[in-house]
Amino acid sequence: MLRAGGADLTIAGGIREFGRATPGVVAVRDGDRDITYAALDERSSRVACGLLAMGLRPGERVALLCGNRLEYPEVAAGVAKAGLVLVPVNPRLAGPEVRFILEHAGARALLVDEALDGAVHDVRINKVLIGPSYEAWLDASASVDPWIAVDERDPFCIAYTAGTTGDPKGVLISHRSRCLTFYATALEWGIGPGRRTIAVAPMYHGAGFAFAYAAVYCGGTVSMLRSFDPHRLLDVIERDGAQSVFLVPTHAQLIRQNVPEVKQLKTLDTLYFNAAALPKVLKEWVFEAFPGVGVHELYGSTEAGVVTNLRPPDARRKAGSVGHPWFATEVRVVGENGQPVEAGVPGELFSRSPYLMNGYHENPEATAACVTADGFLTSGDIVIRDEEGFISVVDRVKDVIITGGVNVYPRDVEEVLLAHPSVTECAVVGEPDDRWGERVVAYLVGQGPIEPDVLEAYLRERLAGFKVPKQYRAVAALPRNAAGKILKRELRSTP
Repeated sequence: MLRAGGADLTIAGGIREFGRATPGVVAVRDGDRDITYAALDERSSRVACGLLAMGLRPGERVALLCGNRLEYPEVAAGVAKAGLVLVPVNPRLAGPEVRFILEHAGARALLVDEALDGAVHDVRINKVLIGPSYEAWLDASASVDPWIAVDERDPFCIAYTAGTTGDPKGVLISHRSRCLTFYATALEWGIGPGRRTIAVAPMYHGAGFAFAYAAVYCGGTVSMLRSFDPHRLLDVIERDGAQSVFLVPTHAQLIRQNVPEVKQLKTLDTLYFNAAALPKVLKEWVFEAFPGVGVHELYGSTEAGVVTNLRPPDARRKAGSVGHPWFATEVRVVGENGQPVEAGVPGELFSRSPYLMNGYHENPEATAACVTADGFLTSGDIVIRDEEGFISVVDRVKDVIITGGVNVYPRDVEEVLLAHPSVTECAVVGEPDDRWGERVVAYLVGQGPIEPDVLEAYLRERLAGFKVPKQYRAVAALPRNAAGKILKRELRSTP
């Protein structure tokens, strides 16, 4: 029977296509290991057949516990070829946290880096160790693509977000969502045939996976960076001739702190950032350190995908903004009454696009709480849209500080703090206060000793008095998640 509308999108599609179109082109580099598209296509088929031989049925879940390495794309493609659902797991999690995810997702099999097996040694499901035994398992599996049909709206993965007030939630991301993201990534940042990029952000995280896997889906080459080191990153860009690279602001900050002079990288033409808007001071440094490189700033979430992008022509004049809505994306900015607000007025951002999640796995209440009846998803962020339509993220709804009945947006304070030469990084939070309801508290990472009195005088010249922190706390580092976002909930719980 002919199916109307043709073939469904699947994340295995690109590897199948380029395994035939450009079989000899290198798809993935990992140190001194390379894999061509032909080999990637064959090995991912062996992964699929090996999983099906275990008795797994289409729609069942397969967990992957490893960092950035050559095997990541072939496992993801193999799971898709078998019609199964991938569950990426953060390798930094403790054993009980991993077991929660495996149980909540209902994982039937686990592929795990042999170096990480200690965290899951007692897991009682089908398990394959990525190492010598993985190669033996592949050799024993059939190399024929099983071509299990999937509906493009079915989930290709369940991505678990860090829990803010409880257990993590599993975000159901469809094949359609990710495939369209890959194509838009190729269009926007040049990740396509003949182009080279680097998997810098961890692939177990939504953005890290999307922007690394986009390369093999669209015919490019991706080099694996197993752990972040500023000098190592720059060396790999130079060695492999990378042209487009995805980073988070923390990466730029670490390069700035540890590399006195960034060498000129002849092939690099595009940098794109996510996780948070680049602080203006850091963004100016990026322009100076990487002259002639187009700098994009995008905004999004695991649940919504990419929502906006600030493109190079506006990068300087609209510093602090995250740009306009991305391809095929509608946005809505509403006030507390749920009605759209005018330009220049803060409001909560909602978006609707083909990239949105299918919902939270086995959590219909949480899904209903963040989606409107007409299909818009809340970001949980307060934004301002200016007269030209450029969007600036003011803060997370939950991070807004109400002190003495007045709203304080932490980002306003953070931008001023970061302009002070003694402050390298900072995070401003609200903490309970008997008099004011909440007091403004600044956590600071400094280049040396930080003098609160000096900072206070500096801020009072530039901010309204109610925005000036009541306390300054020096810390060695700010807590962050896999995407590089600061975990302010951990700062609030600091005694």
